[in-house]
Amino acid sequence: MSEHLIRKYYANNVKKEWRRLVRDPYHQLEFITTMHYLKRYLPSSGLILDAGGGPGRYTIELARQGYDVVLLDFVAENLEFAKRQIKRAKVQKHVKALVEGSIDNLEQFDNNTFDAVLCLGGPLSHVVDRDRREKAVSEIIRVAKENAPIFVSVIGRLSVLIEALIRFPDEIELPHFKEVRDTGDYLGGYGFAPAHFFLPEELYDLFNKHNVKILEMVGLEGLSSHHRRKTNILAKNKIRWGIWLETHFKTCTHLAVVGLSEHILIICRKIK
Repeated sequence: MSEHLIRKYYANNVKKEWRRLVRDPYHQLEFITTMHYLKRYLPSSGLILDAGGGPGRYTIELARQGYDVVLLDFVAENLEFAKRQIKRAKVQKHVKALVEGSIDNLEQFDNNTFDAVLCLGGPLSHVVDRDRREKAVSEIIRVAKENAPIFVSVIGRLSVLIEALIRFPDEIELPHFKEVRDTGDYLGGYGFAPAHFFLPEELYDLFNKHNVKILEMVGLEGLSSHHRRKTNILAKNKIRWGIWLETHFKTCTHLAVVGLSEHILIICRKIK
């Protein structure tokens, strides 16, 4: 049931998701910060899997940089939209395949196939069942080559609780608020697709049990989390915005900042 609701939500919000990372400076922070760490840890060339990559924002950006990319998503409407955007960006030669599938079943790919694996923007958060989340992490790691970097971002649980305080205080008395608070699980019905929201230590433990070395954990919105209006106003002043971005990158890996961010990025490297 949750899978149907997730597919329906994203099928109805393809353009919204495509624009989400560029709609304003606040939302651009997620993209800017993710690209900063991709640049730091990606190899200089190679084949990348963009797992759960939605309408293809990261696929197209990396293809522009000369990487070969396979885009996988389980929403057909996302892939159709991505196909058009890839053609418009003229990067078809670097996008090797558009694959309809789920991140917890990558059986179409052999072991040790990709030079890097991405799972960005929260696809792992939409695997509500715990066993399937474990399987998804195993699959993401399995298809990565030895020493390949792996980048996974999820939606932070503490951030969701803050969001309820700021924007949806009337929902605090409803049962789903306590369910999210206590378990991280949200089964849908209040404006968003079913999801599991992560504590940073939970995300760390989920990967640490596998054959990876954890390199970084990053709060993608950092100190700006939930300060959308103030962040967007600040960005109008180039000098202040530049100093704020410098501050952001100096603080976004602090554990307190990671825990309160809307999106949490974990960066690993596959080992034997």
